[in-house]
Amino acid sequence: MKANTERIIDLHTHSTGSDGSLTPTELVQTAREAGLSAIALTDHDSVAGQEEFKTAGERFGVETVPGVELSTEYADEEIHVVGLFTDPGCEALLAQLKVFRDNRDGRNLKMIKKLRETGFGITAEELYARYPDSVVARPHMARYLVETGQAPDVKYVFDNYIADGCPCYVERYKITPMEAVELIREAGGLSILAHPCLYKLPYETLIMMVTEMKAVGLNGIEAVYSRNKPGDEESFRRIATDFGLLLSGGSDFHGASKPDIHLGDLHVPYGFLEKIKEAHI
Repeated sequence: MKANTERIIDLHTHSTGSDGSLTPTELVQTAREAGLSAIALTDHDSVAGQEEFKTAGERFGVETVPGVELSTEYADEEIHVVGLFTDPGCEALLAQLKVFRDNRDGRNLKMIKKLRETGFGITAEELYARYPDSVVARPHMARYLVETGQAPDVKYVFDNYIADGCPCYVERYKITPMEAVELIREAGGLSILAHPCLYKLPYETLIMMVTEMKAVGLNGIEAVYSRNKPGDEESFRRIATDFGLLLSGGSDFHGASKPDIHLGDLHVPYGFLEKIKEAHI
């Protein structure tokens, strides 16, 4: 473990339960080695890794926070909402996650067909067999093409073939951010607007969305994030103050899927988690 005089955390990470490259156990072990005091597992549309994650936290002495990340849409922009302290056994949450997965699988087949028509050697059987315990999605397609020597890196595949607007991209099923907030609340969790720096929304539209989300119970905003540009954190902290929202922060660590993001590099203070836990009681 790295020497560390302050307690730092990460409230936005992914494992093989969705599109990360580390198992929940490996994720916690890496967090300990990076000097993190606490970590949240927020897999996309999946809570399958939460039991292993909790056990690993007890084993390695790292505080673990159960979570999930939901994909939504607002003003034609994909918006992500993180749930923290969600109950992984909540029936309503599990039912909605199944809908997400079923729709994702159908989308995967359409995108694989387009990739094959473009000239890539990829089949659904090969893709799912390579990542048997994951919620297979676009990052897995990109990793497959890289690992089989058909593309130089994951970014190349996204930028040229499977990102929004690219020739092999297919739209996916989404709910609204407000519906995500309500679902997270039903699962006993707190809702956090994830990485607002990534959204291509005019400021006025962002504020309108936050207003609508707050009206149905939005709890916080991810003010500290690995992709923030200068001035972003200050802006999001101001929004949090204006709307009475909690502050959160996370790296969006995926392991090999986002190799430039490392656990422990982003200094999110433990005080964020203390206030989140106070609100959750």
